[in-house]
Parts: sequence; C-alpha cells; structure tokens
Amino acid sequence: MNDLRGIDLNLLVVLEALLAERHISRAALRLHLSQPAVSHALARLRQLLDDPLLVRGQGGLVLTERAHELAAPLAEALAQVRILLGPSGFQPATARRSFRLAMSDYGTMVMLPRLLRAVRKAAPGIELVVTQASREAMVAQVADGEVDLAMGVFGQLPDSVRGETLFEDGYACVVDAATVRDTGRLDQVAYLARSHVLVSADRERVDPIDAVVARQGGRRKIACALPHYSVAPTLIAGTNLVLTTARRSLAALAEDPRFAIFAPPFAVPDFAFGAIWQQRVEADPGHTWLRARVAAVAAGQEPDESISLRS
Repeated sequence: MNDLRGIDLNLLVVLEALLAERHISRAALRLHLSQPAVSHALARLRQLLDDPLLVRGQGGLVLTERAHELAAPLAEALAQVRILLGPSGFQPATARRSFRLAMSDYGTMVMLPRLLRAVRKAAPGIELVVTQASREAMVAQVADGEVDLAMGVFGQLPDSVRGETLFEDGYACVVDAATVRDTGRLDQVAYLARSHVLVSADRERVDPIDAVVARQGGRRKIACALPHYSVAPTLIAGTNLVLTTARRSLAALAEDPRFAIFAPPFAVPDFAFGAIWQQRVEADPGHTWLRARVAAVAAGQEPDESISLRS
C-alpha cells in the first residue's frame, strides 16, 4: 500500500460506489461500468486491502468493520482529489457527476421536484441519488461521507458537519370539509374528540403535536400511524379523521374542495428545515453549486444559471 505506483487509483472510485450502494449491480450502473468489471475491481480491492469489504448479510450485502472505517477517509481523499484535478470553476452545463442526497419523505415532497428541474435545466449531466433515513442516520451518513448533502429537521450537529436553515414551516390540520361545514375548523374539544392520523418515521420520538397537547392536559387518539406524508391526506377524505402535519406538505390540497385546512387549535412552534454537509466538501466547487441551487429552490427563487461558482 505504500507504493502508489503499483496501485490503480481508479479502484478507489469503485470502492466509493460500492460503499455507498452496497450492491454490485447498482454500483455498476452508477459508474457506467459492466457488472463483471465492478466484480473484478472488488476482488482486486479485497486483495489490496486484505479484507472482504462487503459480505452477505440479512437483506443483501453489508459492510465489514474495515469498510466502515474506510468510508470517511476515502470520501475525504476523493473530495480533495476532485478539487485538485477539477477546473477552477464548476461548469454545470458540461459537468458529469453524481450527488448523493438524503432527505425525509417531507423533504422529498417539498424540495425534490423543483430541485430536480433546476438541476436538469442547468446541468443535464448531473445525477441525483436520493435515499431516505431517520434524522440521526442522515447526520451519521453525512459525517461518514456516505451522502453529500442531507435535508431535514436536525438538532445538534457534530463538529465535522456544517448546516444552514433553508426555511421555517409550521403545522396545519386537514379534515374532510363536509365534517366542518358550519365552522370550517375544529376547536380544542372537537379536535381531541376525533381520531387522528399520525405521520412519524420514528415512533420512539415524541411527536411535537402530542407534546403540546400533553402540556394542555389532553391526548390524541391515533387511528393510523404511518411513515409517509404523501399518502396521509388520501386517508382523510370520506372520514372524520384529522391529520395535523407540516403546512407545506398540504400545498397540493389548498384548492381541493373535499378538504378543509386550518391552523391547529393549540399553539404549536414552527420548525426549521435545513441542509447539512460534511466540512471537508465545503470548498468543493460542484458541491457549492449544488448548495446554491438547494438554497434558491427553498427560497422559491429561480437560480441564476449563468453564474459559474468558484471556490
């Protein structure tokens, strides 16, 4: 390993894809290589590093302890090589690159459609690979270099992770309009008398609505708990259920006469939705360009595609 002259450094790019995808076929697609070529590269990497790296486990391939240890330094090394060998400015129109994003179901709904259109318009050679995980897992993936950028609601971040607030959102209730024909909304008593749909990717975490209701001495009756925002409104029409969720996730229902949307009868604090990234990629021109696109989309602006950002 100390003699770099005898090592094909392209193997590190293959290793990066394998650690991220944990699947030979998906890594091959990501690299635009054949599956046998990636399998051959993995065999060479195993010999070079004296470790199997990926082994069969429940549900597919899993990383060995050595592979987990390699993820962060590998990502840092390749990021620095890309900066070193890349042009002084990022040229989106001709760039060919893959960015790994992690975001919640809510983040996918409110950010991804416009972000993808903005990226495709300016940089058709850019690929966005999107995954979903809990907020704790997303922070860990960013810190370990497994993803380039994560979007969600985050708390305390480790020193190696940078972040910015993209926007603030609040909560709104949605019910079948026919069930509130006279008032258009529910007061606290009527709200707690009904059954509710709860959207939560982590049932171990106290929901902010339940926390506020509990402080008022009440408790919601949950009829259905699910991890996805996108399907939740379809459960409301034709029932007396209540969905209390992020306002922006209800934008598509604003003009739908089947639904009534109103502020919760309890004062619920707004939340900050942000983006986080690893400190070591902060100066990368391509990453800087992507973060600018994300910030512009979050602000409802049309990004200025004529600008080529420089480090």
